[in-house]
Amino acid sequence: METPVFEEIDPASDCECPGCRHWRRVLPHSPAGRALAHPAAYRTLVVATAAASATAVSALGAGPAAALPAAAHAPHRPGVPAGDEPDTPQGPRSPLHGSTGRPAAPPAGAELASLTRTEILDRARTWVAAKVPYSLTAYWSDGYRQDCSGFVSMAWKLPANEWTGSLGTVADRITKAELQPGDILLFHNASDPEKGSHVVIFGGWTDGTRTAYTAYEQTPPHTRKRDTPYAYWSDSAKYLPYRYKGVAASGTGKAGAREEPVPAAGPASHGVAGYPGRAMFRPGADNAYVTRLGRQLVRKGFGTYYTRGPGPRWGEADRRGVQAFQRAQGWRGGAADGHPGPETWRRLFS
Repeated sequence: METPVFEEIDPASDCECPGCRHWRRVLPHSPAGRALAHPAAYRTLVVATAAASATAVSALGAGPAAALPAAAHAPHRPGVPAGDEPDTPQGPRSPLHGSTGRPAAPPAGAELASLTRTEILDRARTWVAAKVPYSLTAYWSDGYRQDCSGFVSMAWKLPANEWTGSLGTVADRITKAELQPGDILLFHNASDPEKGSHVVIFGGWTDGTRTAYTAYEQTPPHTRKRDTPYAYWSDSAKYLPYRYKGVAASGTGKAGAREEPVPAAGPASHGVAGYPGRAMFRPGADNAYVTRLGRQLVRKGFGTYYTRGPGPRWGEADRRGVQAFQRAQGWRGGAADGHPGPETWRRLFS
């Protein structure tokens, strides 16, 4: 009998056999499973003769089959509708990836980008609109890994894909009272990172009670935006608020340009008659000032985005109407972001 020979087989990644399709469904989210995601990747016994093969297989088959490594999953989150529970294991810290799917060189200087809160949410919305599929190993066309921490890395335009264990190094801890759109709520389980660790982008309070907020998150099956109880569906006390270190100060953008011009003369911007402040027009805001703003947009001819008329809750129709008005003033870029500042308010009601 000839000695059996063991050979490594590295199958095609796009194999469509039933076994491969099955394991791609079962093991895509398992760190251990990533190394064994294809059944043909196991060592295969190759023998020289049929007789030797039968003997070897018989000998090897005498014992029980080895158990496959179990996929890692986040714990059950009470309150999440059945079948809609986030399951968010994540990949490690990694570089951005290029169009070829391979790691790309880091941006020059690899410095933190300066972004306004509007820019952060606009970047987050691109994945929501594209319904980017959740994946531990895949990278979207912008180079960011398609898991929860890769999503935040993309929204913050970081020079690399961070993970929940490193996002805190590019952010500062804040309090619940300080939360503003573009900040994050982060839970990193240091003792077992694959058990529950998750991160979401804070999009604004849904009402004045501050018991729920709009969350942008990357979770199976794809990126989503939804109202979420503070701080999260479960493990609520473990989700901590953080603010990106590169977020632009109020009124400034990437190049230091103001979000909208300041009146050249007249009273200071904070003294503009009737202007209630930016907090009244944050995502999820619900107040009478939003209704008043919407009605004035309609009077000025910028109410075409409303389908049911202005209401008290700030929404996309309000933002687009304000943006159209701002562009009519000749403003561009960050000056026409759709969020009313004191000069937008002054001109709209003049």
